[in-house]
Amino acid sequence: MVRPLRIEYPGAWYHVTCRGNERKNIFSEDRDRVTFLETLFGNAELYGVEIHGYVLMDNHYHLLIMTTEANLQSFMQRFNTTYTVYYNRRHHRSGHFYQGRYKAILIEADHYLLELSRYLHLNPVRIKKYSNLGIQEKQAILHKYPWSSYGGYMTSGMCSQ
Repeated sequence: MVRPLRIEYPGAWYHVTCRGNERKNIFSEDRDRVTFLETLFGNAELYGVEIHGYVLMDNHYHLLIMTTEANLQSFMQRFNTTYTVYYNRRHHRSGHFYQGRYKAILIEADHYLLELSRYLHLNPVRIKKYSNLGIQEKQAILHKYPWSSYGGYMTSGMCSQ
């Protein structure tokens, strides 16, 4: 089956997500998460991609990005390949790392950006183990969660509580 073409143009906004193969973890330790973020931001600078939001979960990630050039495919290919090579070497593994192709949803409406940012940043507390917690307990978890851009939004005053 032929893959559908991705729509790419300068100034395009995307919600990008990618899951580990067989839903397996893509991070084994915090060092992997740090390397992932270094790889992400290094490639973003190289390709002129703006990272406006991210969240790293155990077996997948979400990105809110804007491409200054029509280069999403090039950026994602380099980024995912670089991290896969790192992870496979570090953990002495081989084979497929991600479950299929990354998903990139083109975001056309400005008002959807805020809703998407909420969705990304609430991911860490929307897992089953936190389903019975109250709002204040979930807020405390989010404030302590180091693997998302939530903290940057909260300290910059860009979000209202």
